[in-house]
Amino acid sequence: MTLPKALAFDVFGTVVDWRTGIAREAAPVLARLGREDIDPHVFADGWRARYQPAMARVRDGKRGFVILDVLHREMLEDLLHSLDIDPQAIGEEGLADLTEAWHRLDPWPDAVDGLTRLKAAFPIVTLSNGNIALMLDMARRAGLPWDAILGAEVSGYYKPDPEAYLATARALAIEPGELCLVAAHHSDLAAARGCGLLTAYVDRPMEYGGRPAPDRHSASDWEWSVASLTELADALGT
Repeated sequence: MTLPKALAFDVFGTVVDWRTGIAREAAPVLARLGREDIDPHVFADGWRARYQPAMARVRDGKRGFVILDVLHREMLEDLLHSLDIDPQAIGEEGLADLTEAWHRLDPWPDAVDGLTRLKAAFPIVTLSNGNIALMLDMARRAGLPWDAILGAEVSGYYKPDPEAYLATARALAIEPGELCLVAAHHSDLAAARGCGLLTAYVDRPMEYGGRPAPDRHSASDWEWSVASLTELADALGT
């Protein structure tokens, strides 16, 4: 199989564990509000469930492009209202800090080692819906050794819009077929393949706390399919 010239990575769920990190930071906030009835992991799931609908409004042209930090804050306030929590009970400083929890996510145990090995043979970049400041904070905290951080501002489009993938290839001065998307999400990989990219699936069974992935119906025969980024490094000979 022809090897790619560069690897582009989905980040949330593929490289970092968003569910555990958001639950960890939501727990003390909920406790201060006296809402021990709300499981912090369920809170994290509810926040993440608003992710695609929020971006869909941008993709559909119902609003102009805004960065993910803005969407995350709007999604948080919508979630709080749905739980009968007045956002003002948390306060502006608390809301801003909780929104920035997405900047402080931990990598999966294999991520840093796997990325470091892959970087020895390939340029490694982000292909995430996250904005550059978010990705930069996360990378510095978690030690993620990216060659380049390409936030959604690079294309001005959110995945799975084709331009998100094609703009990344253009930014790297390579053809789409020379770029491989590495992701834990079948729907993301399917969209990338539709644009001509190579694909590598990384299984992350705990992304949703052990529940089946919502996009499992999009599974296909990807060029590579592995259980970790270190296994992907093995598969690619690094």
